[in-house]
Amino acid sequence: MSASPTLAPAAGVISLSGITKAFPGVIANDDISLDILNGQVHCLLGENGAGKSTLISILAGMQFPDSGSIAIDGVPVTIGSPKAAMKFGIGVVHQHSTLVPSLTVLENLMLGEGGLMLKEKRAASRLEELSGLLGASIDPNILASDLALGQQQQVEIAKAMWTGSRLLILDEPTSMLTPSAIESLGESMSRLKAEGLGIVFITHKLREAYTMGDCVTVLRGGRKVGELTPERMKSLTEAEAQAEILRAMFGDDLAAAGSIESAAELAGATEAAPEASRVDVTGRPVRLQVAGVTSVGKSMDVSVTDISFSIHEGEIFGIAGIDGHGQAGLAEVLSGQRAIASGTISLEGADITRLGVRSRQEKGVRYVTDDRLHEGTVGNLSVAINLLLKRIGMAPFWRFGQINKTAVNDEAKRLITQYTIRTPSPSTRVGTLSGGNIQKVLLARELGHGARVVVVNKPTYGLDLKSVRLVHDLLRAFAADGGCVVLISTELDELIELSDRIGVISRGSIVGTVQNDGGPDVAERVGHYMIGGRAHDND
Repeated sequence: MSASPTLAPAAGVISLSGITKAFPGVIANDDISLDILNGQVHCLLGENGAGKSTLISILAGMQFPDSGSIAIDGVPVTIGSPKAAMKFGIGVVHQHSTLVPSLTVLENLMLGEGGLMLKEKRAASRLEELSGLLGASIDPNILASDLALGQQQQVEIAKAMWTGSRLLILDEPTSMLTPSAIESLGESMSRLKAEGLGIVFITHKLREAYTMGDCVTVLRGGRKVGELTPERMKSLTEAEAQAEILRAMFGDDLAAAGSIESAAELAGATEAAPEASRVDVTGRPVRLQVAGVTSVGKSMDVSVTDISFSIHEGEIFGIAGIDGHGQAGLAEVLSGQRAIASGTISLEGADITRLGVRSRQEKGVRYVTDDRLHEGTVGNLSVAINLLLKRIGMAPFWRFGQINKTAVNDEAKRLITQYTIRTPSPSTRVGTLSGGNIQKVLLARELGHGARVVVVNKPTYGLDLKSVRLVHDLLRAFAADGGCVVLISTELDELIELSDRIGVISRGSIVGTVQNDGGPDVAERVGHYMIGGRAHDND
């Protein structure tokens, strides 16, 4: 394929030298240096919180470093804004869609002209050019809301390259893609690389880094702790490269993971999807029944419309879909935080439709929000008080309106031990804990004292891989003990690993349900509904 006139004309390099960026209480990037070459896929690998997003935000002009420098082809540059990044040919495809659902593909792309709309004919020609470069078929007149996830991502790439690019940054691009969509993305990346485009591929999955990257940089705790150059990658077997990367991710002794095998599992080194739980719940009683539920909408939010499903005792029911398509509304409806316009919700046959949050909690319906730092906890209060927030005023923790400190601390110590919460003491302010330990505080509070149904929204978002595994284990244990879990996640791998069934939500409605039988086609069957397929019987 001949070189595209809209790409950078010559091979070059973008160099980051000594990049340091600190936020209150944390050094996000600590003296990081790396070179990004045109015509290569540079994988940035690391656990959540390793510093990947901050580094890329600096490169994309969304953050400014405290110290360090950036040079393009040896010339120092200042990238002071996203607009400046675009002028330097740096385009970003974010993890979650930035397309306007009510606009067509072409209208979304034309918005990228800084207020000066391209003529439609010229815009259509540019889209055709980029479609050919990506090896994708993109209908310019389809609404963005009608695109499947893989198609949305192709449009996002086209948007990032709309005015010409030399560097494309892909931030966790595969989290909710089906295997076929991931394969299409890989083919598009190969085409772009062949045209001389540089690509930064951000991931926390080791196998993706190995199979898609020409070189790999590993970040841990804000520092660059490992690097495999293209020459080094070619000289190693896959097993050797995997071991070297794992040592960088988890430390030389791999003590954080326990063994090379468990570290590899944590880092997503295996090609196969994690094994599904495959619990047969068909003969068990229905714990939660949702019938024709439509919510009262909120401004700038997607309401849920005519949603129906049932969950059996001991079942984990996953909710998949594009972020922002009604997941938050569904969670709030189930927990009692949002009013219902029509339909019913029943818990073990008893109607709880009109019950509020407190009454549902007392009956065993609990909610773990995706906003653990603000909505889920009170950062300035102690771990002990946060663990018992839902039992304020209840005996034996309160007597005659006064807190019983001994009872509170004893219960807090019990939960801290049971859920392996790492905290200096029960009196430590919860806001000073790590994200994983704050999430364990939430789960300890919501999974205990009579919980029967727990709704969890993105329970592992932003957590390191070790914390992810701990959260998964807690949810499995709750279900194994007879509890029900509604698992809302934007990670398809997570849904397949944990869920017994997976419902797909789109525009506020459940468009289909997939039985997770552990077969290799589960992801594709979920993807069928994501691309507009529907079921005759959703449940």
